[in-house]
Amino acid sequence: MSPRHNRPRGGENPADRPDADPGRGPGLERYGLERTEEYQGEEWKVRHVAGASAAGKRYRCPGCDQEIPSGTPHLVAWPEYGGVDDRRHWHKACWNAKDRRTSRVQRSRNAPKY
Repeated sequence: MSPRHNRPRGGENPADRPDADPGRGPGLERYGLERTEEYQGEEWKVRHVAGASAAGKRYRCPGCDQEIPSGTPHLVAWPEYGGVDDRRHWHKACWNAKDRRTSRVQRSRNAPKY
């Protein structure tokens, strides 16, 4: 019996992989590099965060208003010309659904969830 092969066979071009971003190389977004997206009429920088580097920190997702537990992979988004205080930590699914969500009244951080 031959050993198991973990590499793709043939001359597959890494840029042809489904997780590849055209023009930036194969799947670079998962390595913490930034990309730019449009949201609310302005450009936002978006970066994936593994979560392991933020041990002990908790964030609140502005999309669902739920807490992002420590160590959970998520992403950070901020306006292109914003500062450190403008960064927001989002669940990936919430960021992807941000344009489909309706505007709603936000509760304060110390208000009950019901």
